Amino acid sequence: MRILDRLVIKNFLMLFCLFLLCAPPLFVLGDLAEHLDDYIDRGLSLGEVSMSYVYMYPLFIQWCFPIAALLGAVFTVHWMTKHREIVAAKAGGISFHRLVAPLLIAGVLLTGVALALTEVVPRTNKISAQILRSEAPGRSWRSDFVYRSEEGVSWQVNRLTASDGRMTDVVIERPVTDDRNGLHLIAEGARFQAEDGWILAQGFMRTLSGDSAETTIEFDRLMMADLVERPEELLEVPPEPDEMTYAEINHMAAIIQRTGGNANELLVKREQKISIPVTTLIIILFGAPLATSSKRGGAAFGIGLSLATVLLFMMLLRVAGALGEAGAVSPLAAAWIPNMVFALTGLILMIRVRT
Repeated sequence: MRILDRLVIKNFLMLFCLFLLCAPPLFVLGDLAEHLDDYIDRGLSLGEVSMSYVYMYPLFIQWCFPIAALLGAVFTVHWMTKHREIVAAKAGGISFHRLVAPLLIAGVLLTGVALALTEVVPRTNKISAQILRSEAPGRSWRSDFVYRSEEGVSWQVNRLTASDGRMTDVVIERPVTDDRNGLHLIAEGARFQAEDGWILAQGFMRTLSGDSAETTIEFDRLMMADLVERPEELLEVPPEPDEMTYAEINHMAAIIQRTGGNANELLVKREQKISIPVTTLIIILFGAPLATSSKRGGAAFGIGLSLATVLLFMMLLRVAGALGEAGAVSPLAAAWIPNMVFALTGLILMIRVRT
């Protein structure tokens, strides 16, 4: 590796790591200020809150990756421009594209780290949520939800009230296994009795066997003692998208789609688990050529440029995500539109830079 390459990498990583160390505490303070009243109402101790933020730290680090990469790229290129190092490199026959190649290589490696964090963050978020919800008040009802039991039974319910054990507009699915038939139940209502289990009213039951044989019956009243989930279990708060891995979101979205629900929000979140880490590389491609003018300001220029870029990207991310959740564009397009816009702009800027 050339001395110049080592200099570029060293300056970039130093700035990247500096921001990665300094920024997460700001997220912690902001989140704490926003939710402090909730923590007090739940009776959480200082130790519990502190431990929950320890487990949330990987999430804050993940949020900082694109911003840290942008700041590192902008300040590295700007300072080299200001101190005539880029001019000296060009005089030595090294083009700007070759000069910033180490930044792009670092961006690829950091993207890999960010992708790895997408599998770590949901697990740490889940532990943090368990700590923060440990004394949350219970609920007596729940509406418009999907639930999946450990045995693989999927429930889609319009409304459940635990006090009287009643549900309305129920869809229940149980997959076919080697030792039991599959079920697809649709009922207008259901009632839970401790001695008999769930009793469904006014609906249809379709039985599916392993040899693809199918039987459908209509019923006025159907007792389902083998559905062992109690109303209190169905009230369990489902994990947030940030608490699920890519595979878990994909699995949950498939359940919702199979039972006739709208899974666009989950599908957008699933695609963003890939697109947002890739932003680390794209944001370097975008930011490096913007910082090549020595006539612009110093630190103020770099900070201003970075903030403006981050705000623009967040705006595009939210707008595209809303379009995807509404069904105006596909979830895949909604997740990747911001990256495509910045990648195209970055390529144009890179081509226009004097080499």
